[in-house]
Amino acid sequence: MQTHKAKRVEIIIESIMEDRLSAALIKAGVTGFSVLPVLGGSGRSGHWSGEGQVSRAGGMVNVVCIVRPERVDSLLDAAFEVVDRHIGVVSVADCEVLRAERF
Repeated sequence: MQTHKAKRVEIIIESIMEDRLSAALIKAGVTGFSVLPVLGGSGRSGHWSGEGQVSRAGGMVNVVCIVRPERVDSLLDAAFEVVDRHIGVVSVADCEVLRAERF
């Protein structure tokens, strides 16, 4: 089966910023992404957990996008506009997809 090169971008950001990030990605031409809850973790500020949270204010989400390599720069520019002033991590990895026309 033939595969095609793509980029997987993951953006971990505060839950309250999800709508703003989604709007920025759509404006940048990203046609699809998934939003996953982040249950907890550890970083520069130490260990944290979403356990017992009543609202989205203290939580985090992981937004996963898979795009063609030539589209990754515009996606990153859009994401950085949102992430720059907030807690967040952006990672980019090479991946391969089966149906390139969907990305």
